[in-house]
Amino acid sequence: MSLPSDRKYTSSHEWVKAEGDVFLVGITDTAQDQLGDLVFVGDVHPGTTLAADETAGVVESVKAASDIYAPIAGEIVAFNEALDAEPNLINEAPFDTWIFKIKPTNAADVSALLDAAAYEAVVNAG
Repeated sequence: MSLPSDRKYTSSHEWVKAEGDVFLVGITDTAQDQLGDLVFVGDVHPGTTLAADETAGVVESVKAASDIYAPIAGEIVAFNEALDAEPNLINEAPFDTWIFKIKPTNAADVSALLDAAAYEAVVNAG
């Protein structure tokens, strides 16, 4: 498994990458592989303030639906509207396709998330 080292991860298969004072959030290759071909990404509402681990949206595939969680507390400031028309962008490039941007309540919270090696251990543990 080749994971980008420029971001943090959660045990629920989200990734988080810094972009200025906000963080991009997407789902990992493991998550998109388990879900299969995505047909919908949404229910993400910019302007909403969430606690860490609170549901931020949903991804749906031909075989399952799964919640997307806020990896850190903060305000959702943007949704990747390209996913309205092409949710499969996540299947094609999960680490290049963000779902939402979050402005953290406390940016230091990101340091508590998993690095690539720790996330890989979680995935390998099953």
